Amino acid sequence: MIPLQPAITKVPPRVLSVIPPMTQLNTPYPSTAYLTGFLRAQGVDAVQEDLALALVLDLLSADGLRAVRDAVADLPEHERPPSLTSFAVQFDRYAATMAATLGFLQGRDPTLAHRIVSRGFLPEGPRFESLDVYIDEDGGDPLGWAFGALGVQDRARHFATLYLNDVADAIRLAVDARFEFVRYAESLAQSQPTFDPLAQALAAPPTLIDRALQRLTQAAIARHAPRIVLLSVPFPGAVYAAFRIAQTIKAHDASIITVLGGGYVNTELRALAEPRVFDYFDYVTLDAGERPLLALLDHLAGRRSAQRLVRTYVRNDAGAVQYVNFVEPDIAFDDVGTPTWDGLPLDRYLSLLDMLNPMHRLWSDGRWNKLTVAHGCYWKKCSFCDVSLDYISRYDAASATTLVDRVQAIVAETGQTGFHLVDEAAPPKSLRAFAAELQRRDVSISWWGNIRFEKSFTPELCLELADSGCIAISGGLEVASDRLLKLMKKGVSVDQVARVTKGFADAGILVHAYLMYGFPTQTVQDTVDALEYVRQLFAAGCIQSGFFHRFVCTVHSPVGLNPEEYGVTLLPLPPVTFAKNDVGFVDPVGADHDTLGIALNKALYNYMHGIGLDEDVRSWFGDRTPKARVPRHFIERALG
Repeated sequence: MIPLQPAITKVPPRVLSVIPPMTQLNTPYPSTAYLTGFLRAQGVDAVQEDLALALVLDLLSADGLRAVRDAVADLPEHERPPSLTSFAVQFDRYAATMAATLGFLQGRDPTLAHRIVSRGFLPEGPRFESLDVYIDEDGGDPLGWAFGALGVQDRARHFATLYLNDVADAIRLAVDARFEFVRYAESLAQSQPTFDPLAQALAAPPTLIDRALQRLTQAAIARHAPRIVLLSVPFPGAVYAAFRIAQTIKAHDASIITVLGGGYVNTELRALAEPRVFDYFDYVTLDAGERPLLALLDHLAGRRSAQRLVRTYVRNDAGAVQYVNFVEPDIAFDDVGTPTWDGLPLDRYLSLLDMLNPMHRLWSDGRWNKLTVAHGCYWKKCSFCDVSLDYISRYDAASATTLVDRVQAIVAETGQTGFHLVDEAAPPKSLRAFAAELQRRDVSISWWGNIRFEKSFTPELCLELADSGCIAISGGLEVASDRLLKLMKKGVSVDQVARVTKGFADAGILVHAYLMYGFPTQTVQDTVDALEYVRQLFAAGCIQSGFFHRFVCTVHSPVGLNPEEYGVTLLPLPPVTFAKNDVGFVDPVGADHDTLGIALNKALYNYMHGIGLDEDVRSWFGDRTPKARVPRHFIERALG
C-alpha cells in the first residue's frame, strides 16, 4: 500500500525549484526556468534558486578563500604540489584581486580588462603555463594570433579564467578531491549499481564545500519558505550535491516535500529499487516533469490518490520502492509555457573563456537564454542514442508562432537577446519557419543550436538562418567513416556533411562537430581514416570546432538492446538497485581506444587552433600506425 501524504494545501504551497551544483557558471541551466514558468501558468506559487552559482561565488568570497588558505596551511609543505605552493605564496594577491575579477567576468567592470592583460595584476599559477605553447619564434605576443591588437576584453577573460582555474585546483587538492567548477563528485553517481558509495559520502563528516552548501541551502529555505522543493539533476556531477541539499532540508524541516527529477534520473534511475533514496527524497519522477508534477500537486492537495500518480517512484508502507504510473497524456510542447528566469541572479553569472576557439567558447562565454524548439528527436534512429527513452522518442514540436512569442517574452524579461537552442536536433523545417517568423516580426536576436547535418540544410537555407540571427551550429559527425555512419544509422555520409557544413560556414555561421571514437567494430585503420576526414574538414573551412568523446554503450540504446547486430557482446551487469545506464561490452576488434583517444584529442586541439593541418595524421599516433586510406583531396572534391 502506498502511503497517502497529508493534504498540505489549505494555503497553496510554494514550490521551490533548485539547480544543484555543479552545472554551468555562465548561464542558468534551463530546467528550473521551464518548470517555474509552467507552474506559474498553472497558478502555482513557484520560485527558483541556482545553488550551483551561489556555491562557487561563496567559495571565491573573502571568507571562502581564507578557508581554502587555512586548508592548504594544514598540509605539510613537503606534501604540497606546485599549484598549492603557488596559491599559498600568492594568497594575498588572490584575496586582493578576486572580487574585482569576478565583477569583470560578470560584466560589471569592463575597464579592468586593461589591468588584467598587463600580466601584472593577477597572480599567475601553473595554469598560466599553457600560454607558453603559443609563444612565437620571435618571442612576440603569445596570443596575438587569437585576439589581435584590439581583443582586450577577450584576452582578459581568458587570463581571468586561468586565474580561477588555479584557485579551483587549490580547492580540489586541499579541500575536496571531488571538486570541479562544472561537476562535483561525479564518480559517486555515474552508473553506480548500488547506493552505497553515495550513502557513505553523505554519512561522512561534511567538507568545507559541504558546509558551504548546507549554509546556502538553509538560507534559501529561510528566504522562500517552500513546502515543496524540486531538485532537477541533469548530470552525474550534480547528484551528490542534490542529495546533500535534500539531506539539509530534511534535517531543517522533515515536513518539506522533496522531489528528485531531471536528465540523470530519466536515464540512470529507471530501475530504482533502493529505499534509502527516500530518506532524502519523498518522490522521484521520470521524464518530462510537467504532468507528474501536476499529478503530485493534486495528490498532496488531497484531490488524487497515490495510486494515480504519474511516472513517480515512492517508498510504500512496507518500506519498498514502488513505481506508480497512472497513464495520462503529457502536456503538449506548445502548452508547456514560456520559461522564466525571474528570481535568478542574471547579473552574477561568470562569462568565462577557457578555450580560445571562437566556436568552442560559446558553451562557457556569455549568458544565453536557453530555448527548445521541439521535445525529443525527429530522427530517433542513431544506434548510440537512448532512442527508447521519452526524451528522444516522443517528438513534439512547437509552432514558429509559439517559439517567437516565447523569444519576445524572454527578451522583455531578461533584456538579453542571445539564445541557445538546446534541442537534441532541431528540425530543418522548424528552423526555417522559426527564422521566417523572426524576420516577419523584425525580431533581432543571436542564436545557435544543435542539428543533424542532413541535406535539407541547403546553402539557401543556411543563408536564411544566418539572416535571422544564427551565429553557430553544432551537429554530430560521430565516427567520420561511411561504413560506421551506416552501421550507427546516422543517416548522413562524410561527403554530405562536408557540403552541409561548408554551406553554414560560407553563410558566416560557425560549425562545431561532435565526434566519436570506440564505436563497435571500429579499427585502428578506421580511426586514422576518421582523423584524416576531420583534418580535411578543418583545412577546407567546413568546421571550426569539434570534440571527440568515447563511445559509451547504454542499456537504452540500440547497441545496448541488440548488441549482436553490432558485433559485440555485453558484459553482465551486477545486481542494480540504484543507477543503471552504462554497460560494458567486448568488441572482438580489440583496438586500444584509450591510447587512440589521447592522439585524437591532441590532434583536434591543435586543429582548432589552426596548427598541424598540413601534417600527416599518423604523426599524432606514434609508431606503426597505418597510412590513411582516404584520398588526400576527398573533401575538396566533395565540395566540387
